[in-house]
Amino acid sequence: MSRITRKELKTDKFALEVEHGISFFEHHKNEALKYGAIAVGVAILIVGYTIYQRGQHGSRQELLAAAIRIQEAPVGQSGNGGLAFPTQEAKDQESIRAFTELRTKYSGSAEGEIAQYYLGSIKADQGKLAEAEKVFQEVAQKGDEKYAALAKLSLAQILFADGRTDQGEKVLRDLIANPTDFVSSDQATVSLARFIAPKKPAEARKLLEPLRTRPGNVGQVAITLLGELPQQ
Repeated sequence: MSRITRKELKTDKFALEVEHGISFFEHHKNEALKYGAIAVGVAILIVGYTIYQRGQHGSRQELLAAAIRIQEAPVGQSGNGGLAFPTQEAKDQESIRAFTELRTKYSGSAEGEIAQYYLGSIKADQGKLAEAEKVFQEVAQKGDEKYAALAKLSLAQILFADGRTDQGEKVLRDLIANPTDFVSSDQATVSLARFIAPKKPAEARKLLEPLRTRPGNVGQVAITLLGELPQQ
């Protein structure tokens, strides 16, 4: 099975357009089920950080921007002669170093929380789901509500991938009841419907039906998922 990278996520039109990047799962179901928590929120973090950076300057922002550049750098030769890494392993090592430094130096800050989220995503990409789960749990419990919500969304994906469906469902229902700027109620609802559909198609249909009339991509996604459910 091919490796999943954040580059694929960032250029995934579906993930970028639906709400805040509704889920990487919609285009990569099989791979996502294997790797669980792939960085579903990285695209929104980058966008959010870009907006935030407009009015903020300082060492924390500079370190975060530098760490993101490392994580987004290509493996192999750079097309424009910029930063690149010979192997994915080398890139992961340098990314982990950069984000760990930021998390340690600025623990409790927004930049530190973003760094922690990235660290969990890298571990998930590597297939180290137990380590990723631990990282996401920490962000979910201690982070600002926006980043905590992203961590919970990724955590739910790990729980479902690991067969802990009851726990995963509980996390997503909490997100539905407590939406944030980064994870909307609709986004959490669609994610929950996707995961429970194989075993609870009737309940998935009940979740999706109210969304089918939503304007834009949320409605389109709901209609698509409803079409994939078994006929009653």
